[in-house]
Amino acid sequence: MTIGSEILFYLLAGLTLVCGLLSVTTRQIFRAAIYLLFSLIGVAGIYFWLQYEFIAAVQIVVYAGGIAVLIIFSIFLTHQAGEKMPKQKTERKIFSALAVFSGFALAMVQVYQHEFITLNHEAPSPTVRDIGRQMLNVEESGYALPFEVISMLLLAAMVGCIVIAIRERKITNIEQGTLNDEIKKLKNGDKTKI
Repeated sequence: MTIGSEILFYLLAGLTLVCGLLSVTTRQIFRAAIYLLFSLIGVAGIYFWLQYEFIAAVQIVVYAGGIAVLIIFSIFLTHQAGEKMPKQKTERKIFSALAVFSGFALAMVQVYQHEFITLNHEAPSPTVRDIGRQMLNVEESGYALPFEVISMLLLAAMVGCIVIAIRERKITNIEQGTLNDEIKKLKNGDKTKI
């Protein structure tokens, strides 16, 4: 690994971590979605750095291009792009921090308990044909089930986007007053343009 390659990795990892942290700490929902988008692009950059071009392309198309853009459209459809999210209670912050720490500790325990074996031969190149066969394989080493689970994730994201988009918009007091004035004009026989 050269120095330039190492610097590139740390830049991509830093982009991913900083944008992920900003995504969960900002109170503006549109900015959170943009930070999430850049975090997902950073993960795709790490895949490109590892020379897994197909997985990087899937990361960009499915997550950065699909999920993140779907979230951004949902925000725009609900007219809440500039609004701030409510400030979270301290109990929720503590619970979130404990959940993150527990997940990190579980992942570290799994990594340290796993015995990594060294291969005597070179790993096969990850061609699209090999990846497709492995993804659609229903045998023990196949990935057909995770592939279907990801498609259900995309379906759930689309349904969530539709539910958010068709949610009834609340009428403000000013709009209600204007609406009542217009109804009174119609009842009084005022035929002027409303």
